[in-house]
Amino acid sequence: MKKTIPIITLCILFASCNTIKDIAYLQDAGSPIEYKTDEKALRPDATLKPGDLLTITVNSNTPEASQPFNLPLIPGGEGMNSYGMSKSSISGGAGIQNYLIDIEGNINFPVLGKLQVSGMKKNDLIQLIKTKIYPRYMSEEPIITIRFANYKISVLGEVNRPGAYDVNNEKLDLFEAIAMVGDLTIYGRRDNVLLLREDQNGKKTTYRIDLRDKRLIDSPYFYLQQNDVLYVQPNNPRSRGSALGAAEALTISVVGTLISLTSLIINIVK
Repeated sequence: MKKTIPIITLCILFASCNTIKDIAYLQDAGSPIEYKTDEKALRPDATLKPGDLLTITVNSNTPEASQPFNLPLIPGGEGMNSYGMSKSSISGGAGIQNYLIDIEGNINFPVLGKLQVSGMKKNDLIQLIKTKIYPRYMSEEPIITIRFANYKISVLGEVNRPGAYDVNNEKLDLFEAIAMVGDLTIYGRRDNVLLLREDQNGKKTTYRIDLRDKRLIDSPYFYLQQNDVLYVQPNNPRSRGSALGAAEALTISVVGTLISLTSLIINIVK
């Protein structure tokens, strides 16, 4: 007697089955970057803009001559001084005062007063201060150093240590940034990394980057700029897995066990 063994089809319905469209940020933003054969990856030379914090020091062989152009160290923690300048902590509890570029693009510099600096490069500002100080106020040419006090980049998404990171040397390329955050997770898309970049006027532009493309190292997008944001989009398996709660995971486990038992019974009956 011939026995007919029914074939059982089990359908699993997930009420909250999210897809990539439910998970990824800024999905319609940016287009793939275009490469040109004559491009070179230039190291960033940040343009000053409102909101930047600058540390400016003036030095000379005669400390007494340069002292009026340097703000004094302020003991204590973070805060603002009467110039509207912020302080950052250093060893010993003192604070180095930083010049905040205001919304109109100005800083208030000792002796010289208000200076319009937005849109300049650091070297431009060095030359501007130098020409205003020497030889009018100083008999010898000063040495002026300018650094960003808030130079940072942010990395989000499928990386091991997402967050905002200060960049002390003001120079960072894409792969150094990836190393800094502990690399992408196995669920991160290497072919579709979103770069969000802001210009001196506050306008934001987005680009899509394929980390696998060797042409990237010679492109203008290889070196990151101040306040750049990188977002690593999750791949499809990650997006589908994010929809599974404890109940759904238990259901899958139970159903998997039942399927295994059913297969075993069918083999025994045969």
